[in-house]
Amino acid sequence: MPDPDRELARVRTIARVMDSYLVDPLIGFVLPGIGDVIGSLIGFYTVFVAFKRRVSPVIIARMILNLGLDAVLGIIPLVGDAFDIGFKANLKNVDLLTQRRTGRATARDWLVVAGAAAAYLAVMALVVWGVVALFRAL
Repeated sequence: MPDPDRELARVRTIARVMDSYLVDPLIGFVLPGIGDVIGSLIGFYTVFVAFKRRVSPVIIARMILNLGLDAVLGIIPLVGDAFDIGFKANLKNVDLLTQRRTGRATARDWLVVAGAAAAYLAVMALVVWGVVALFRAL
C-alpha cells in the first residue's frame, strides 16, 4: 500500500499538471468531447484516494459533481475550453480532500449535493414532460 503522504503528493501533482499547466483544457481542445472524458477519468484518481481514505460520501459526491460539470461544459467547443481554464475541477477536488482530514461533510457540501440532485430531478421532469407532450401531439 502506498504511503499516504506520497499518495497525496501524487494527487496534488496530477491536479497541478491538469489545471495549472492547462493540460485539461488542451486535451479537450485537441480532442473535442473525448478529451473531456479523458480529463475526467484522470481526475477520478483523486476521488479514488478520497474513497480509500473514507472521506464522507457527500464530499465524494461533490468531487464527482466537479468532474461532471467540468466534462459536460468542457464538451462545448471553445466556451468549454475557456470554462476549463477557470473552473479547475482537479484543484478544487484536492482542496476538498485535504481540507476535510476528518472526512466530515460541511453544510455547504450538503447544499451543493442537494442542489445538484434538485437540478437533476428538474431536468428529468422536463424530459418526461417533453415525452408526454410529444406523444399527445401524435
